[in-house]
Amino acid sequence: MVLRPLTETDREALHAIASDPAVWEQHPIHDRWRREVFDAFFDTCLASGGALAVLDRRDERMLGMTRFDRFDPDEGGVVEIGWTFLAPRCWGKGYNPEMKRAMLAHAFASVALVEFRVGDTNYRSRNALEAIGAQRTTRYELEKYQGKRVIHLVYEIDREAFIGGPLG
Repeated sequence: MVLRPLTETDREALHAIASDPAVWEQHPIHDRWRREVFDAFFDTCLASGGALAVLDRRDERMLGMTRFDRFDPDEGGVVEIGWTFLAPRCWGKGYNPEMKRAMLAHAFASVALVEFRVGDTNYRSRNALEAIGAQRTTRYELEKYQGKRVIHLVYEIDREAFIGGPLG
């Protein structure tokens, strides 16, 4: 697997993956498979400067994307990892842990803590976070999408937990 900065030329290959409603079935923004919703999401990710394309090392085929964001240098530094999605053909095959291991190792060269925000009903992502050693905090965030309340739970992992955890 290769992680590299997201570019505009990745839009169509990522949309081909994101256009599968199964990718978003547990996600709070469940209609991201729709072209206009995906394009707005992609534009935001591209503008963030922290988005990464996930490619197969063997043939450079697009597998998905992920992102760093919300860097805060205070108190040892915090960054968020999220906005991750992978093609269903990649699910359960070790791509997510490999990607998170690389991202966490990179992050912990500069920060003491990494946070993740995940929809409370996104059990697939919650289970994946717990499998890599992230701990659910008591914090959460509320927002509205299409008139409905969306709850994002906050998970975190610190440098020591990463080193001593399943990905260390």
